[in-house]
Amino acid sequence: LAAGWGSKVVTAWATSPGGCELVQSTVDCTGRWLSSVPGNLRGETEELLLDDNTIQALGNASLRSYHQLRHLSLTKNRLELIEPGAFLSSQGLHVLSLADNLLFTNYSLTAAAFSALPALRTLDLAGNRLTEDMVSVLVWNLSSLESLSVARNIIMRLDSSVFPNLTQLLELNLEKNYIFEIDQAFEGLKRLQRLNIAYNYLPCIVEFGLTQLRVLNVSNNIIEWFLALESDDLFELEVLDLSHNRLLFFPVLPRQSKLHSLLLKDNEMSFYQRLPNGTSLANVTVQFLLIDGNSTNITTVSLWDEICHSNLSSLRFLDMSQNQVWYLPEGFLAQMPSLTHLKLNQNCLETFHLSEGDPLAMLTELDLSQNQLAELGAEADAGDVLPNLQLFNLSTNRLRVLPPGVFTYTRKIATVDLSRNRVNLCPQPAVAGEAESPPCVDIRGIETLTHLSLAGCGLQGLGGHPFQGTSLMHLDLSDNHQALSGQPEWLQDIALTLQVLSLRNTSLSSTTVDFSAFNSLVHLDLSGNSLTALPTSLSILELRSLDLRDNCLPALPLDVARTPLGRSLREVSLSRNPYNCCTLGWWDALQRVEGLHIPDRQEVTCRYDSRTLSPRALPDPVVRSCRWQTANLALLYLVLALPTCLTLLVAFAVTFLMLKQKLLKMVKSRCGVSSPY
Repeated sequence: LAAGWGSKVVTAWATSPGGCELVQSTVDCTGRWLSSVPGNLRGETEELLLDDNTIQALGNASLRSYHQLRHLSLTKNRLELIEPGAFLSSQGLHVLSLADNLLFTNYSLTAAAFSALPALRTLDLAGNRLTEDMVSVLVWNLSSLESLSVARNIIMRLDSSVFPNLTQLLELNLEKNYIFEIDQAFEGLKRLQRLNIAYNYLPCIVEFGLTQLRVLNVSNNIIEWFLALESDDLFELEVLDLSHNRLLFFPVLPRQSKLHSLLLKDNEMSFYQRLPNGTSLANVTVQFLLIDGNSTNITTVSLWDEICHSNLSSLRFLDMSQNQVWYLPEGFLAQMPSLTHLKLNQNCLETFHLSEGDPLAMLTELDLSQNQLAELGAEADAGDVLPNLQLFNLSTNRLRVLPPGVFTYTRKIATVDLSRNRVNLCPQPAVAGEAESPPCVDIRGIETLTHLSLAGCGLQGLGGHPFQGTSLMHLDLSDNHQALSGQPEWLQDIALTLQVLSLRNTSLSSTTVDFSAFNSLVHLDLSGNSLTALPTSLSILELRSLDLRDNCLPALPLDVARTPLGRSLREVSLSRNPYNCCTLGWWDALQRVEGLHIPDRQEVTCRYDSRTLSPRALPDPVVRSCRWQTANLALLYLVLALPTCLTLLVAFAVTFLMLKQKLLKMVKSRCGVSSPY
């Protein structure tokens, strides 16, 4: 497909007299330092791209020859003025992009020019230093607009006077302004479906009643609470993004909606039905004081009851990460039977309970990482627990054991992250004097498991066959200093399937592991160990990536570039090793390997005497000294070998002369035969 498109482009592109590029009905004049619109282009042009130029004004005659124009882009110019008659010959324009200009200068004249665009569907006015009053004037006559962007301006307050005539508007982008108040600004936008007010200064949203809205993004504000209108009307809302705010409570959502994605990441949210000290707040209500002009309204909310009254049966994605949640109220997840993705990472959870028949039956991804979990609860006779789970992240908690058989019914589990927990893998050898073996996690026989992370778990001398019956492709054992103590034959159980292996910081020596059986291995991390030589078993592997940083390597084999390993490598990391500056033949060979990337090339150093140097530019005196050292070493070997050889030769000659007569007589007596003359 790419080749087909390429061939068409080659035949269609041409260069116009103004230096612009033409393809079919599109003219691209981007970045040509143009100060005006070229007037010598084809009249049937439908799309004209003039981005990144220096145009300051569109005159009445600028677009006179473009009667078929449908798309005009003038982003990143210096546009200050559009004269009232500029679009009279291009009234069929559908898309107009004027982002990153200076339209605040003469906005009233520009607004007059817009009134000649009855068919305009999309308008981008982002980054023009416009206030809300200027925006109101500019879009006053654009009743045909379906998409409007006024992002990155200086809008501060919105009311019903800003967008009064945009009855066809479907999408509105207001992000990265200074909006702190909205007063019935969107009530007249009956067809509005997508609203983006991210990166502003809204302190709260109350009486939210835009029933037709499908996507609402109010992330990165300072919102402390979200209260939907108390109504039984069906809201079309599908995606609500409240992430990166200051929410104190779970939002009070519409009672009836089509919500499938709720994003609450990075807030200050918690549940207050009960507190850590045992106090119950089940019957406590919160009162919100709403002041609108001279009118004052007090709304009383029972936080937990309001959550129960919201119909979340269609919710599929819930992100509550980076909050202050330390427990989930009873029945909280029961409102979400369709949930497939649940993110509760970076909270204060101490327990999480799994039970048969839970509403988590549809869950495919569960992230409980970076909490304070000491227990993962499950009923002893639980049957179908998390049957559709594919990813389970429990990293960085305080777990020592998982419920027995927790993975028995997860028929699709593929990725498990247990890193930075104090867990051990079964089977564990029995401790002398104890009736039972230490607690452990059993992953044997999980045929669907392909990714497993056990980094920083304090694993010690794994015994038996902890990975038997699995088809692991990705295994992370990094930061386990004693995991490879003893004879790690257990790694051979996954040698045929393993593709990615991390043994970073595992006290690995050059002879600890035999890698020759890992024929499928593609990425290998051996950094942060005590390697004094490259393991010889690596040379036959066809790795794509190898990390050798932070070891004790004085050099790599001279023929490393000619081995299967050297020919297959596409990336190798080598820094922070004590390489010898006088034995860098391997380094020069690697530089000549085509397609090999060394990401830390600038950090690779070598040692000469007590100096640390860069192998990319060794000083001439060092190079000469290294040559002399090599030559002197060869001479030393010759000097040592020559006397030895001479001594052996003299000893042989003396021995031969002394025993010559005896040897001749012996040979003659044993081998001689008399011959008649």
